[in-house]
Amino acid sequence: MSETTRALRSDAERTVRTILEAAERVLSRNPAASMEQIAEAAGVARTTVHRRFASREALVAAMTAWATRQFAAAVDSAHPDTTPPLVALYQVTAHVLRVKIDWGFAMSRAPAADPEVARVHADVEERCERLFARAQQAGVLRADVDHLWAKRVYYALIHESAQERDGDPDALAARLVDTLLRGVGTGQGLT
Repeated sequence: MSETTRALRSDAERTVRTILEAAERVLSRNPAASMEQIAEAAGVARTTVHRRFASREALVAAMTAWATRQFAAAVDSAHPDTTPPLVALYQVTAHVLRVKIDWGFAMSRAPAADPEVARVHADVEERCERLFARAQQAGVLRADVDHLWAKRVYYALIHESAQERDGDPDALAARLVDTLLRGVGTGQGLT
């Protein structure tokens, strides 16, 4: 591949990423925004957006696929299958929150619409189940807790934490993991 071809490909990839990032910002504020508004936010001509994405639906699908790849990379970077469970739980949480905060609109799309996106989400869910099973085996989760229930609670906590768009992902992750592992009650009044 020639230097010119490589430079053109790199430039095209940057343009696509710029459009995707602008679309996330614009659609997060106004889900009904037009392709023209997205092009303006990206600093490119409307024809450039249409050349890259045949329709608004194609753009949203590309955003969802991009965000899903970032989501999977965030989980991978924490090495949840080999890192000690408590450390992995915190790292996965912080990394995933970064993606969910930065790509909230795209991450809110239904994963089943695109088979590849659905496959990535299913793979991440399996890895999370393994992490929760490892956490239980290591004594991070109580032995009497259904680790699949704990995972569902964890997902709900992640969803709610990601709503804090200006929150620090590391601080949110610490609060989330603390809430998951310690709860919010004192235990008083329980028999």
